[in-house]
Amino acid sequence: MSTQEQSAAASTPEGTTHSPDVVVVGAGTAGCYAAATIARDGYDVVVLERKTEDEAGHIACGDALKGADAFPESIPKSHLEPAFTNTGVDHGRFEIPQEDTVLEIPIPGELAVIDRWEYGRRIIDGAENAGADFHYDTVVQNVTQEPDGGPVTGVEAVHKGDPRTYEAEVVIDAAGSLSVLQDHVDFSNSTFDTNVDYSHFCSAYREIVHVEEPVEWSDALVFKPTERAAGYLWYFPRTETEINAGLGFQMTEEPMKLVDDLKYDLENRAEFDGAAVDDKLGAALPTRRPYDSAVHPGYVAIGDAAGHVNPTTGGGIAGAAYAGKYAAEAIIAGLEDGDLSEKALWEYNERVMDHFGARYAALDVYNILSTAVDVDELMGLLAAMPGEKLAEALYSGSTSIGPKLALESLLNSRGHWGTIWNLFQTKRRADDLLELYEHYPDHPAALEHWQQRRDELMEAVYETTGADPKY
Repeated sequence: MSTQEQSAAASTPEGTTHSPDVVVVGAGTAGCYAAATIARDGYDVVVLERKTEDEAGHIACGDALKGADAFPESIPKSHLEPAFTNTGVDHGRFEIPQEDTVLEIPIPGELAVIDRWEYGRRIIDGAENAGADFHYDTVVQNVTQEPDGGPVTGVEAVHKGDPRTYEAEVVIDAAGSLSVLQDHVDFSNSTFDTNVDYSHFCSAYREIVHVEEPVEWSDALVFKPTERAAGYLWYFPRTETEINAGLGFQMTEEPMKLVDDLKYDLENRAEFDGAAVDDKLGAALPTRRPYDSAVHPGYVAIGDAAGHVNPTTGGGIAGAAYAGKYAAEAIIAGLEDGDLSEKALWEYNERVMDHFGARYAALDVYNILSTAVDVDELMGLLAAMPGEKLAEALYSGSTSIGPKLALESLLNSRGHWGTIWNLFQTKRRADDLLELYEHYPDHPAALEHWQQRRDELMEAVYETTGADPKY
């Protein structure tokens, strides 16, 4: 136990009680950036991590980082750069076997492929340097809260079999997808988003593959569809000979059958002949819109625990870092004012929506479209679209599709006209949704009216795409 930990702890017959200003559950990107930001302002922050100190930071990830040029200042980018193993990637390579086509698609912004475990160690080290205290081997089992949906007051945990209680002004939920903390909070007196279902998430699995000869596509992020539209394969080059190979698929699909798709593809790609495989890991991640609200009195959810992931690509590192920063700054203001109510923390929601949340909500429309389109039709559509327009659609949530482009796409689509038309109509629905999210309410009392308008737009999305309702 560190000196800081000893000073914040008190022994009781029921276990050990700690009383930091803020407790963060989860030592991922969002949790570390939140902890570092708060600690740098002089507050006492404890981060609870279920893994051992040696394993902390080791998670399943595609290792691709979009937005590598910008990180919050609480953990300087220079501290992370040794984990950037490939900064030469500059485009996506979409392999479409159904159309015998490979699309080279520019990806805006700075890209990097990282060693995620090394990156994980470095963000933890950066948060510790800022003054945050980490408690490893600590599994949170419950959330403490005032009666009748009142403010959250802390968490109950177990450390190597011994019970621990953490009393805090704020609990930051950075516990990842389908966070169990949210099962223990009574949100009846706030607008915290409880419209969350396992079908809004996907399972991801990846292996680190070492090949004998450099791959020809070491400057690209390689994507390839599975035989069903609910999944895709990826090959992201950490280096010319070390590849992060994985796949993602909706929770509604049978996982092992889709993992077999990755195994089959690896076995039938010439560049992986004689390859060695290690470090196999799986995880869940959101493929949904961001939570409508991720705040409750004394409680804030960030990163994957609040749906802060690009639903079309699964990318979430940069967004999680900024979500941690925005949550931390709202909490610091609340600590200074003695007000950690839902209204006081609301600015965090606004900043997330303004930075990336609106885009992600619009991108989710294209995710919904993919569930209603035959995979061969979808691949024909992708093959007919210009690469720069696909890049806009994948990363900005919208794209400038006019009559000229529509005609060119129809001429190139070789019979996929209905799907092309569906895309153009869906694009209009996504634009409507993006505009609404850009006018996200500035206080919780206005959220219900905003949600009603959003749900009306979503009905139009389902009608246009023919997809089953997602929310």
